[in-house]
Amino acid sequence: MSPAGKFRAACYTIEGLNSFAVVIYFNYLYFYFRDRFGFNDRQNLELAALIGVVYVFASLGAGKFAKHCGYFTALKLGFAVMAGALAVGSQLHTVAGAITAACVANAGMCFIWPVLEAFVSEGRDAARAVGIYNITWATTNASAFFIGGTLIEKLGYQSIFYVPLGFMGLLFAMVFWLERVRSSQNAATVPVGAGSIPRDATKELLAHLPGPLLPPASGGEGEKRSRTALKKSFQRMAWLANPFAYIAINTLIAVLPGIAHRFNLSPMLAGFACSLWCFARVGAFVVFWQWTRWHYRFRFLVTAFGLMIISFAVIIVAPSLAVILAAQVVFGVTIGLMYYSSLFYAMDGEGSGSEHGGIHEAAIGIGNCLGPAAGAAALWLAPQNAGAGAWAVSGLLTLGLGGLVWLRKQKV
Repeated sequence: MSPAGKFRAACYTIEGLNSFAVVIYFNYLYFYFRDRFGFNDRQNLELAALIGVVYVFASLGAGKFAKHCGYFTALKLGFAVMAGALAVGSQLHTVAGAITAACVANAGMCFIWPVLEAFVSEGRDAARAVGIYNITWATTNASAFFIGGTLIEKLGYQSIFYVPLGFMGLLFAMVFWLERVRSSQNAATVPVGAGSIPRDATKELLAHLPGPLLPPASGGEGEKRSRTALKKSFQRMAWLANPFAYIAINTLIAVLPGIAHRFNLSPMLAGFACSLWCFARVGAFVVFWQWTRWHYRFRFLVTAFGLMIISFAVIIVAPSLAVILAAQVVFGVTIGLMYYSSLFYAMDGEGSGSEHGGIHEAAIGIGNCLGPAAGAAALWLAPQNAGAGAWAVSGLLTLGLGGLVWLRKQKV
């Protein structure tokens, strides 16, 4: 294997382990707050909204830090901060302490993902590499969600701290290994060290995702302008769609303890039953990576958005577990297409600059915050209506669908 191949394989390894660890902690954090502190759906949604706010500002700050101090320094800091937050959080037994630890761990995570994305996206075969990257994190994400409840039942709730903490210690050490692998790459690879100014992660991805599926331009300036306008239109729609996907995802994760309670599911059974959408997302990533006819076809994006709203509402309020399982398959596939669309259209757009990275990350954080915040507000205003949060978030998602259609009609 070439030095570049070894470096990318090392990135995949770190990426997969990190994805597994953060899901064990963050996805089951809401079960922990329910069982340890008596949190209900509204309080868990408020917690999720707070974590989303932290993500917005921490990701922007982390991007600036990586730019000035280097990728490897950012990785080391990210893993160290997460490890410290998990270690301290495992010993704190108050609501305020546990919330603070969660926010600090979330901030540390923001130093990790953009760097790994930038590393993986380097090179001429980056299109294939980014596809493998998506499938890798999604697979370990789904696996962790599936077995996380089992860890809780067998080892107790401290396992959501100690298991990820062990991974963070290992990953911190692996960053030094990654540096050594980087130093062995040939001269054709652009070095990114602690003293260099690394390229923006999203900008790297913008440059290297699969090339446009539009037919090659054969006309004059008018046709070129039309193609550019179409790319910009889909790029803007992608900026809108991705945060709304995260609105649905983070709201769903925050209310999973309530769904489990409704069907008398233990954390272990909840992990088995409620992780199905994650596996469906993995399958969607594989399909949309290989099958590209959805590129620049609005009907695929708008259909996915609409089905996401319906499947989300069904998962939250359906009285039948079988119906919820079926809806999860639809939810996972649609989320997969929306996520992949957001990456592709942002990456394939023209005129992309480093400022797009800040827009992209901030938009995700806003989505992480807005969905849970809307659900919590609805439950606060109508506490007697258990489905108020679901309908409020579904209404918010519907507004997003309307915005998508409106953007489609606009002239760029």
